[in-house]
Amino acid sequence: MQLHNLKENSQKVSFVEAVKTGLGRNQGVFFPESLAPLADVDALLDMDFVTRSSKILSHLIGDELPADTVAQMVKNAFNFPVKLVEVEDNNYCLELFHGPTLAFKDFGGRFMAECLAQFNQGEKVTILTATSGDTGAAVAHAFYNKPNIDVVILYPKGKISLAQQKLFTTLGNNIHCYAVDGSFDDCQELVKKSFLDDEVKSTLGLNSANSINISRLVAQVCYYFEAIAQLPKEKRATAHISVPSGNFGNVCAAMIGAVIGLPVGKLSATTNQNDTVPRYMLDKNWAPNATLESLSNAMDVSKPNNWPRVQTMLDNNWFSYDNFYSTSVSEENTQAVMKNIQQTGYVAEPHTAIAYQGLVENKAPGAAGIFLATAHPAKFKDSVEEILNIELDMPKPLSDALAKPCLASDINPDYEALRTEILAKLG
Repeated sequence: MQLHNLKENSQKVSFVEAVKTGLGRNQGVFFPESLAPLADVDALLDMDFVTRSSKILSHLIGDELPADTVAQMVKNAFNFPVKLVEVEDNNYCLELFHGPTLAFKDFGGRFMAECLAQFNQGEKVTILTATSGDTGAAVAHAFYNKPNIDVVILYPKGKISLAQQKLFTTLGNNIHCYAVDGSFDDCQELVKKSFLDDEVKSTLGLNSANSINISRLVAQVCYYFEAIAQLPKEKRATAHISVPSGNFGNVCAAMIGAVIGLPVGKLSATTNQNDTVPRYMLDKNWAPNATLESLSNAMDVSKPNNWPRVQTMLDNNWFSYDNFYSTSVSEENTQAVMKNIQQTGYVAEPHTAIAYQGLVENKAPGAAGIFLATAHPAKFKDSVEEILNIELDMPKPLSDALAKPCLASDINPDYEALRTEILAKLG
């Protein structure tokens, strides 16, 4: 798999190098120079999830890894179900919260852990990542107690749900967590500065597990094929998928799937009030505003790192602008949509509700629609119970985590302070 740095095209790397490097020079993200179509998509859609995913990932990665190695990695990583639930006529919810941390990021986090286990050969690695909610838990659990790997997680203090926070701040051992007095964009900026610091990079063996890492991105392609496979065959070709979007890695994976042959008609990347991309789609002017806090906190991102990858596919006409939609959903509307979905008998947390709204706004009449549930409603227990006036059962992973003490340290959004701290602790 040949990839190049979207900011410095002269930097070209293999899949293995991209996974181990994480971020390219000048903070550029790596992306394939081309995406070859799959040979027999219909046959793939008849396979079980793990078998199909192994073939898709072998296709994307190429000959850098033997097919049987990829198959074992996928079997280890994807050991939980993906469920497509018909919520109302022709509208389906893709439930991606049946993994160990009850969020879609379990797929990418666990596959990345399998990749580094293959590639690192005992070298010291420090995973440095920012989280707006669910990445932290998925990465922490995927790498917990892995030999020769430390994980440093930065999250915006007080701006993610307690359930999200406790899933990763209670582990300890090789998981080191910092509550940053700022926004998610501040956390991302600290990560980016760390990767520009040669001493920190070399001393700690830095890698990032954000969705900028290509291993996470390709893993997420797989569940879109599973979604279409679970649809009736006659509904597949015109299906419309709506993805709740913050850092835009998830919808990027959906678009990669479409480019290589996923039979899907249209894609929506639906945001909350942090609407940089919806505004860009109207006037092609990139103008991020200050990040606003919202009910859908995992999407509180004003400068999405994965947008250059999405834009590359759109600008190269790998996927048509005509079939790509990006709209924003206000806080008030998010609550109203949650109540609307409740009338069908389904319970949706804020991110899922935003995906649903993006679907119903843009879907063609008569087409099948799929909206993503990226996290279990109980991860947003307080807001869901208050808005819907219900009481949620707490899944055991969450109740266990909530009972444990938080082990995170507070830190200001000051790079020198972070640098001093992690070099002293891990250097």
